[in-house]
Amino acid sequence: MRILHTSDWHLGRSFHRVSMLGAQAGFISHLVETAREREADVVVVAGDVYDRAVPPLAAIELFDTALHQLAEAGIPTVMISGNHDSARRLGVGAGLIDRAGIHLRTSPAACGEPVVLADRHGDVAFYGLPYLEPALVKDVLGVERPGHEAVLRAAMDQVRADLAGRAPGTRSVVLAHAFVTGAAVSDSERDITVGGVAAVPLDVFDGVDYAALGHLHGCQTLTPRIRYAGSPLPYSFSEADHRKSMWLVDLDADGEVTAERLDCPVPRPLARLRGTLEELLADESLAGHEDAWVEVTLTDAVRPADPMARLQERFPHTLSLVFAPDRSEEEALDSYARRLSGRDDRQIAEDFVGHVRGGVGPDSAERALLREALDAVRTADHLGEVHR
Repeated sequence: MRILHTSDWHLGRSFHRVSMLGAQAGFISHLVETAREREADVVVVAGDVYDRAVPPLAAIELFDTALHQLAEAGIPTVMISGNHDSARRLGVGAGLIDRAGIHLRTSPAACGEPVVLADRHGDVAFYGLPYLEPALVKDVLGVERPGHEAVLRAAMDQVRADLAGRAPGTRSVVLAHAFVTGAAVSDSERDITVGGVAAVPLDVFDGVDYAALGHLHGCQTLTPRIRYAGSPLPYSFSEADHRKSMWLVDLDADGEVTAERLDCPVPRPLARLRGTLEELLADESLAGHEDAWVEVTLTDAVRPADPMARLQERFPHTLSLVFAPDRSEEEALDSYARRLSGRDDRQIAEDFVGHVRGGVGPDSAERALLREALDAVRTADHLGEVHR
């Protein structure tokens, strides 16, 4: 069984206010052409089809185009909803679309109900685990205390139970949208932390032949059987070093996995430049970045006049400008942005409590209360998007 694994299309998303719809349409065409040329038996899309729960009309039209192209190519496709998608909206018409070979899996209650495809070696069961918001799915999955690991383990228990009742030799693929321990993150992924813990261990996916993951935007191999495809396009400058790609996975008769990484089209390269304004304008070694999307960090001690306009004369696609004057170590510690860098909402809230108390941080009960409040706000935001 030859599987083309992709994820995190984020249809409708822009890149620093630059529309990506043209590049996203180009990727869809590339995906279908690659599936045809490489004779893929199935395409799997591991969530975040859209960038938000209520996508713009242009994004919906592009998704419609993708469905038609895949159906016309006769390539079965399995998709799940991600944390950016509205599962209910994405799943509208799933029963009818299913007849065209496009299988939308958006219901937490159906994690143990696979799409079964066959090759000359027998059946392959594809289980779609949509993004599982712990507070919203715990009752559906019979979980007492909500958490990412708990709900994913419950969903995978359903998968293993269904697989155990199938014919011996049935191979299995799971699509999941989650943050798995050991994976690398980027700035463009929405935080899914619950109770201070977002990551789930690798052993959650024990018992299946291949786990096709989505959510993180960097293509990654956690084990030969557990991989992230990553996003096909960049959505933040933290992805400047990413090689955007898909996985072409071959599942043999015994469920052994071999995978080939296939590059996606690059609409425009990314560059992150740092230095004083005059250095950047004069440095001839930077000529190769003049056609790139550019993020500039200026280190001038005094903010220069009209920096963006002057930078865009040389680098016309400069999209982001950051000021970070070179300072002594003591001065740098006074930078609020520097203090917050790399810290999540929970850590920032706990640090604030310590700051207003003169260095005395929250006790264990207060930390639990802060976590509960942050989780409630994030869950309310998710519900607001779903029901908007």
